[in-house]
Amino acid sequence: MSHEHSHGDHHSHGDSDHGHDELEPALQTLIWKQIDFESIRTLNESESDQGAKIVEKTWPQRLNPEPLLESDADEQLLMFVPFTGVLKLHSVLIRSSEDSSAPKTLKLYSNRDDLDFATASDLQPTQTLELSQTSEIQDVPVKRTSFGNTYSLTLFFEDNFGDDVTRIYWIGFKGEFMNLSREPVEVLYEKAANPKDHTLIQGVGDMSSQGTRHGM
Repeated sequence: MSHEHSHGDHHSHGDSDHGHDELEPALQTLIWKQIDFESIRTLNESESDQGAKIVEKTWPQRLNPEPLLESDADEQLLMFVPFTGVLKLHSVLIRSSEDSSAPKTLKLYSNRDDLDFATASDLQPTQTLELSQTSEIQDVPVKRTSFGNTYSLTLFFEDNFGDDVTRIYWIGFKGEFMNLSREPVEVLYEKAANPKDHTLIQGVGDMSSQGTRHGM
């Protein structure tokens, strides 16, 4: 697919609440505070920092309609998400919509910080995920053996369900985080999961938000 994407560099620093008090359900690990928000880069976003802002959303904010990430020149999006240590990734969480702007094919690349649309299209992904056309939270498992030593993740949203643009409202990650000393860090929550989320997600914990995106 040959398209002209806008790949400008953007630098901004938003002020957000850093409280980590509120916990959400249930015996799962949500990777949030271990994301390097200031180094997130998104290509072909219609406004600067949209990609970082949807990753920064807390668990209680996951259903909020704004901020949202919307593609610009066409339906493709390429997002680079670095972590502050090593992650054993279990699944990718995403909320999009029921209309044709929902992303369809998501290609994941572990530990590649050098990708653009051309290289991502030619390179074999670490794993390809097929997403659903739904506004519910999707908890999409990955092959854990392929993501057991992940310090950055590139997400290539290759296409959608037919719209000219792709819209995404929230992206999250679940897994086991290894700090710099290689000791596992897991946070377990004991509350029961929200029944509304049972069909697509087993529940995760809340962290608060802050960070910016740098254009790739």
